[in-house]
Amino acid sequence: MAVPVQFLCRGLRTVGLVLLYYVFSIGITFYNKWLMKGFHYPLFMTLVHLTINFCLSAVTRRSMQWWTGKPRIVLSWNDYIKKVAPTAIATALDIGLSNWSFLFITISLYTMTKSSAVLFILFFSLIFKLEEPNPFLILVVLLISSGLFMFTFQSTQFNLEGFIMVLLASFIGGIRWTLTQVLLQKAELGLQNPVDTMYHLQPLMFLGLFPLFLFNEGLSLSTSDKLFRVTELTPLLSMVFMLSIGGVLAFGLGFSEFLLVSRTSSLTLSIAGIFKEVCTLVLAASTGDKMSLLNWLGFAMCVCGISLHVGLKTYYSKNKGPSLRQLPAKSPELELPLLWQNGDKGEDSAADEDEEEEVTLH
Repeated sequence: MAVPVQFLCRGLRTVGLVLLYYVFSIGITFYNKWLMKGFHYPLFMTLVHLTINFCLSAVTRRSMQWWTGKPRIVLSWNDYIKKVAPTAIATALDIGLSNWSFLFITISLYTMTKSSAVLFILFFSLIFKLEEPNPFLILVVLLISSGLFMFTFQSTQFNLEGFIMVLLASFIGGIRWTLTQVLLQKAELGLQNPVDTMYHLQPLMFLGLFPLFLFNEGLSLSTSDKLFRVTELTPLLSMVFMLSIGGVLAFGLGFSEFLLVSRTSSLTLSIAGIFKEVCTLVLAASTGDKMSLLNWLGFAMCVCGISLHVGLKTYYSKNKGPSLRQLPAKSPELELPLLWQNGDKGEDSAADEDEEEEVTLH
C-alpha cells in the first residue's frame, strides 16, 4: 500500500508544480499584453521587472544562506564581465523585444512565433557543439518552419513589424539560451543554482537595455502623464503597483521552472511547455484572437516538431552517456534547501541530474 500512496503523492506534487509554472508563465503573457494596451512603454516596463527580479533574487539568496549556513557565490569582476555579460545582453534584448512586440501583435501570433526559438537554439547548439548532428534534426526544422508558415499565412491579425520583433527575439533567444547553458555548465563559476544566475544577470541586463530605452522611450516617457507628469498621487501609485505585478510574475516564472525541474526532471518541464502553448492559444482564441483551421494545423505541426525535439533529447541523453556538464553527483548547488524536510534533499532530482542541463533551453 505504501508504494501506491508514495506514487500518488509524487503525482500530485508534480501536478501542483506544473500548475504553478502555468500560472506564472501564462499569467505573465496575458499580463504583458493587457498592460501594453494602456501603457505603451514596454522597455521601461522591462527595466522595472529587472529591478524587481534583482531585489527578489537578493532576498532569496540571503534566505538560502541563512537556511543552509553556507555563503552564496559572488563572481569576480573579471569573470562577471567576460563570462556573464554576453548572456546578460542577449537575455535583455530577447525579453525587451518580446515585450515590445505586444504593442503590435496578438497573443496567439506571439506564442506561435516565439516557439520558433527551438530552431535557433538547435542552430547555436550545433555551433557550440552542445548538440550532436543527426538526420532527425532536419525533420524538426521542417515541421516547425512549416507550422510557423501555415500559422502566419493569410492571418487576419498579422502585423509584420511585430512579427519581425518576435522573430528577432527568438533568434537572440537562441543565442541567449545557448550561452546560458554554457554558463551553467561551467562548474567553476558556481552558478548552477538559477537564483544565483538571476542575481548576477539582472544588473548587466538593466545596463544593456537602458540605452535602447533612452533612445526609444526616454523623451516620450519623461513628458507622459502616466508617470513623470502625473498630477495626482493615486494614479501614480496604481501604475507602480501594476508594473510591480509583472516583476513578481517574472521572478515566479524563473523560480517555478527551477522547482519543477529540481523535483521532477527537465523532460517534465519540456512536456509541460508544449501543453502550456496549447493552453495559451486556446485562451487567446477565447478572448478574441481569430484563428483559422489552417492556423490550427500550422500550430499542430509546430507542436509535433517540438515534441520530436523533446523525444530526441530524451533518447540521446539516455543512450549517449553523461551530459557535457561535469558536476559532482551530490553538488549542493543543484539542491533546493527550501524543500528539505528531515534530511530529505530531493531524491527525485538526483535521479534526473543527467537531464537537468536542458532546463535552460525552455
